[in-house]
Amino acid sequence: MTSVLYDEPGPRAKRRNHLYTVLFLVVFALTAWWVFNAMSDKGQLESDKWSPFVTDSKVWTTFLLPGLWETVKAAALAVVIALPLGAALGIGRLSDHAWVRVPVGAVVEFFRAIPVLLLMVFASAAFVQFTDIESDVRPMYAVITGLVLYNASVIAEIVRAGILSLPNGQSDAAKAIGMRKGQTMSYVLLPQAVTAMLPALVSQLVVIVKDTALGGAILGFSELLYQNRAITANYGANTIATLTVIALIYIALNFVLTGFASWLEGRIRRAKKSTGAIVDIEEMESGISKV
Repeated sequence: MTSVLYDEPGPRAKRRNHLYTVLFLVVFALTAWWVFNAMSDKGQLESDKWSPFVTDSKVWTTFLLPGLWETVKAAALAVVIALPLGAALGIGRLSDHAWVRVPVGAVVEFFRAIPVLLLMVFASAAFVQFTDIESDVRPMYAVITGLVLYNASVIAEIVRAGILSLPNGQSDAAKAIGMRKGQTMSYVLLPQAVTAMLPALVSQLVVIVKDTALGGAILGFSELLYQNRAITANYGANTIATLTVIALIYIALNFVLTGFASWLEGRIRRAKKSTGAIVDIEEMESGISKV
């Protein structure tokens, strides 16, 4: 049996795939056994290493939850700024005017080529030299600035690629009924491109959440990962246990984010199928009447 995308594996290929699966599970189990044995030999599985996260609520109220809040706050602010800025830059790269397209393209390529950590360090140094921002909030400002500059450039490329992936007939049909380029972009191209761009945008939002940890490692931003130092200092040699708990919190946070995005994508697709239209007719007619 042949699928549209690939040939259905035959009996020999199925047996080979089953063999690969078994080998992978065996290697995974042996690796996990080796890791647990190594941790046990070093005393990292002793109950006193892990009990503070279960028996002492101060670990959560004093360190983990405040750190999680700082992570979410910095990521949320970066997303709120980077999304519209990236959309504007992406649309600017598609402009028919070279005086718009060329400078915007230079800005996008420049900031996309610089590591986000370097942008954070530069932003921190600039805030020290040229602003009066208080030292206790300066790391957060530097982290948000670096995240916005880098991720807005990446989002610009996602938006540009999403719009260019649409068939040319969409633009041609809009021109045929007298729509201007701005109206075509707002009413025809962007609404359709959103669904195609959503998986890539969600992946970039997850990157933003994780990259806040760079500010804690270098700039002293008191986000979630930074709390590892304080917990270790207050509860002894707890590094492995603390990092494991922090990693699980990151996994849960990103799982919620991707789950919400999947639900939103499904809802958008169902709405398009149920309505059979993407653009509000009255809005389109009123916009065209102004031409």
